[in-house]
Amino acid sequence: MRFSLRFKTTCILSFSLFLLIFICWYCNEKLLIVYYQDNKTESLCETYDEVNNFMTTEDATEITSFVHGLDIIETAHSANIYIISSETLRYIYPVELDVSRNSLSMSDRFRRITNAIRDYFFGALMPASKNTMELLDKYDGFEIYKFYDYDVNSYFIDLLGTLDNNNIVFIRTSFENIEESVAISSRFLGILGAIVIVIGSVLMFIFSSRFTKPINDLSEISDQMAMLNFEKKYKGKRKDEIGRLGNSINVLSEKLESTITELKSANIELLKDIKDKNEIDEMRREFLSNVSHELKTPLAIVMGYAENLKENVDSDPEERDYYCDVIMDEAMKMDKLVKKLLSLNEIEFGENKIDMSRFDIVELCRSVVSSFTILAKNTDVTVDIDRTEPIYVWADENLIEEVVVNYLSNAMNHVDDRRIIKLSFTEPTEGIVRVSVFNSGEPIADADLEKIWIKFYKVDKARTREYGGNGIGLSIVKAIIAQHKRDCGVLNRDGGVEFWFELDSKKE
Repeated sequence: MRFSLRFKTTCILSFSLFLLIFICWYCNEKLLIVYYQDNKTESLCETYDEVNNFMTTEDATEITSFVHGLDIIETAHSANIYIISSETLRYIYPVELDVSRNSLSMSDRFRRITNAIRDYFFGALMPASKNTMELLDKYDGFEIYKFYDYDVNSYFIDLLGTLDNNNIVFIRTSFENIEESVAISSRFLGILGAIVIVIGSVLMFIFSSRFTKPINDLSEISDQMAMLNFEKKYKGKRKDEIGRLGNSINVLSEKLESTITELKSANIELLKDIKDKNEIDEMRREFLSNVSHELKTPLAIVMGYAENLKENVDSDPEERDYYCDVIMDEAMKMDKLVKKLLSLNEIEFGENKIDMSRFDIVELCRSVVSSFTILAKNTDVTVDIDRTEPIYVWADENLIEEVVVNYLSNAMNHVDDRRIIKLSFTEPTEGIVRVSVFNSGEPIADADLEKIWIKFYKVDKARTREYGGNGIGLSIVKAIIAQHKRDCGVLNRDGGVEFWFELDSKKE
């Protein structure tokens, strides 16, 4: 921005002020004299018409009324009126002068007037006269001259003509020499104009900030809006166009902020949906791959042993029984896998109904541990429960039992040589109870802590395959606890891993 709006406004207004003063000066210098002269000429024409009209009235026949009427016309137009009889060449008005053209004695009052009339009549015969005449206008019945009287060094505007009654009328009005006055006034106007322009420009530059400052504020607000910053608002209290513009920008800023916020939210939701879709597609591919993998091995075993039985490869009854046991065992694994998948599907999609009831979670855990007693003895695993007093919770008892079974099964399969499994309970805090299952063993890598809840995800695939796991148990746990609107998780502890879940101890 080369020049500011404030500077441009000041320059435009200063130039406008200069132009206005120049026009006034030019009119004063060039037109005032012409205007003054035209006014004097017009005044003489009006005086002539009034005198001519008056001479045709009844008042003109009576001497007193005649003199009084002409005196009034003289006073009204600031003019001197002289009427001369065309027959006798004597003055009819003013009546106190009674002298012919050839009289040798005349009063000083009318000497110059008589000389002027003489010049009008005989000017062409008297070239040596120092007086000058200039014809201004010529009308039907009279002429108007600009007359310079050298004796008194003054200008006059004179009218010389004939009335309707054929008498000669001479009307004179003073015409001041205003050329010097015009020059003085022009100089004064020029000086005054320069001072006014300087002072006006300074004042305009100072007070223009009252108009440019809110515009600069609005410009700054628009710049911030362009950078998607909608915090700055117009705070002016003006009621004019700038105030309305500021209020409109505030409304626009609010609407843009709201719209952009909605667009951002929609964009986030769209990105989330795309991400979820991609994740679902990826999970679908992984699911199909995992299911295919989980079913491929047992199906291959079943088909292989079935073919051997059909072809009667081994006629030994014990060997055939062994083949049948293997087929049944693999079929049971596939059946178990399918049932878990169906159960997980029902839980995730909310197709199963939760039967909420109040029960003792400690007693439920003891019951589950009892079912694992034989297995624990066979593997020398110590399962310890740190509480005997009951803790009542609100949940679906069957689903929570499945959670505890999955946790204990997972602990049994991953316990190390120390063979320690511990169930612990926290006292109800703010209506929530936490149940934890700890097993001694190797910690889970941080990168796998969140992934173990994904279907078919296995941290140690070789070991999982060894105990027949399929990676669905923890997914079922996650879905069941989510259905109860509570949390579950896993923590690496000193010397082992702890899985936990939470339940409500109060009915909502």
